[in-house]
Amino acid sequence: MCGLTGFLDHSGQPAALALVKAMTATLAHRGPDGQGFVVDGPVGLGHRRLAVLDVTERAAQPMVSADGRHILIYNGEIYNFRELRAGLEARGYRFRSHGDSEVLLYALMEWQEAAVPRLNGMFAFAFWDGERRRLLLGRDRFGIKPLYWCQTDDVFLFGSEIKALRAHPAGRSGLDAAGLVEYLSFQNFFSSHTLFEGVRLLPPGHTLRVEAGGGLQLTRYWDFDFSERTGAAKEEDLLDELDARVRTAIERQLVSDVPLGAYLSGGIDTGLITALAAPHFDGMKSYTVGFDTHSASGLELACDERQPAELMSYLCQTEHYEMVLKAGDLARALPRLIRHLEEPRMGQSYPNFYAAQLASKFGKVVLSGTGGDELFGGYPWRYRHPAGRVGLADFIDDYFQHWQRLVPPERMPRLLAPVWDRVRDISARALFAGVFPVDRSPPERPQDYINLCLYFEAKTFLHGLLVVEDKLSMANGLEVRVPFLDNDLVDFATGLPVAMKIRRLDNLITLDENLPGSKKLRFFQRTNDGKQLLRKLAARHLPQAIAEADKQGFSAPDASWFRGESIDFVRRTLYDGDPALYTILDRTTVQALVDDHLEGRENRRLLIWSLLCLEQWLQSFPPVSSVSSIAR
Repeated sequence: MCGLTGFLDHSGQPAALALVKAMTATLAHRGPDGQGFVVDGPVGLGHRRLAVLDVTERAAQPMVSADGRHILIYNGEIYNFRELRAGLEARGYRFRSHGDSEVLLYALMEWQEAAVPRLNGMFAFAFWDGERRRLLLGRDRFGIKPLYWCQTDDVFLFGSEIKALRAHPAGRSGLDAAGLVEYLSFQNFFSSHTLFEGVRLLPPGHTLRVEAGGGLQLTRYWDFDFSERTGAAKEEDLLDELDARVRTAIERQLVSDVPLGAYLSGGIDTGLITALAAPHFDGMKSYTVGFDTHSASGLELACDERQPAELMSYLCQTEHYEMVLKAGDLARALPRLIRHLEEPRMGQSYPNFYAAQLASKFGKVVLSGTGGDELFGGYPWRYRHPAGRVGLADFIDDYFQHWQRLVPPERMPRLLAPVWDRVRDISARALFAGVFPVDRSPPERPQDYINLCLYFEAKTFLHGLLVVEDKLSMANGLEVRVPFLDNDLVDFATGLPVAMKIRRLDNLITLDENLPGSKKLRFFQRTNDGKQLLRKLAARHLPQAIAEADKQGFSAPDASWFRGESIDFVRRTLYDGDPALYTILDRTTVQALVDDHLEGRENRRLLIWSLLCLEQWLQSFPPVSSVSSIAR
């Protein structure tokens, strides 16, 4: 797990080593164990290392081939590297290291882009082919590891984080208008846009070929396929296969030359991972973040999951560590959190920041349960029941209404009044519709529409979670592994019948995403549905109280805190003085929306969090120019 960055000068001028070093220095937190730089004509490559596999200097990067014509910088873990190595050795390659980086270098030398679909793991890489004068970027199937890029007339820039691009003079930019509308609509980015003009996030499952001189070729090598492919298999047989695949995925991801731990909440995803991983270690470490609920009210009292986590730790005999967050921890974390997050997305992510901070005190690697909900139907209140739908367009219109998490289109003109002339032509609905596949058969049955929902969540919500998890873990020099996102396990899970995930398609309800933990409780009181096959697997390995527990997301009682202990922080940030936020948003409109929450008329916890993040973002990354139209 590392940080990588670099650039390709299209003018053909030699790359400046000083610029490579400056860009790489911004990623020191991602790789505290070492650094390296290479300049080869117009290309400059930099790397920061967090040593996890083969911690010797033999595995240091940039990694250069024996003939000097091929160079690799890479971030991630390839879990099937031993199998790939054996195949490469049979082709005559000889290895000097014992990790996965050299395997990836030789695989790309041997197979070029065709090597990427063979990889089972999490990765982002840049591969310079000096013979062809070509740079190849690649990102894993699911988007576990990020990779940003920017193309100007003179130079192509890339890096694990945007701050690396901004260290180059060509990477300093203004605010991206399309990204702003996208974020205010969905609290996420569904396209490759960011909040930085001209900066793109390489999509998951894609490679990008960059020719010296400026030619670009973006290629998709993989995509999710949620379709029922298991035929008429019996449930018990599918459960046995799921058990085997989950075990295999976890065991693959236990490979490490440094100590390994696990996040442990009170849910079945982290519970399963911990229960199946712990027997492989003597005193495996586990980590839980809880919440002080003295000032919480109502159903937000259920936010704290320390008690079931402690039960799992006792049963698995882990060495367990906990942290308890209070209302003031949000304000304390926000400046550093936004500097590392760079593009605020998703919900209240500061608990993830503290969780990574806790785990990093005791090790370099931790297992996470991310992906279990998105693969197995863990959010049933989001799956719109398609009865009465007349086609895909009707479905997308309806689903679009549900996914406007912050501000609906009709309120955008007033909210964005200071910059409306520059964003009026950006369609949130078009951005939303662009997520859905156009090369698949049109939906016909209710199950087809549910699978569309699952596809959408995997492409957007899951991807956002992964970007946040990477940034906030690497801010603390911590590698997070996600066993549920093993290639073989994902292929199996996406092919399961919907009935193995959602039991009652005729009883789905939808709920307001602004509701905190209560939305889960209200849903399960009525339906007790979601993740059916995974729950049955959990019943084999976990206590009944955990296997059958209602879903509880990892979020603080912020709805209560924003009206109580954190109200002064909200007012100082959004009301007092001259916040930078009001250079792009209308002050009167913003404060009216926030007043509705503070005075108890509406629950707008997600919007308040996002406004706080935007204000801090503008302070941390002041645009160098005014808001532009859609970035190139």
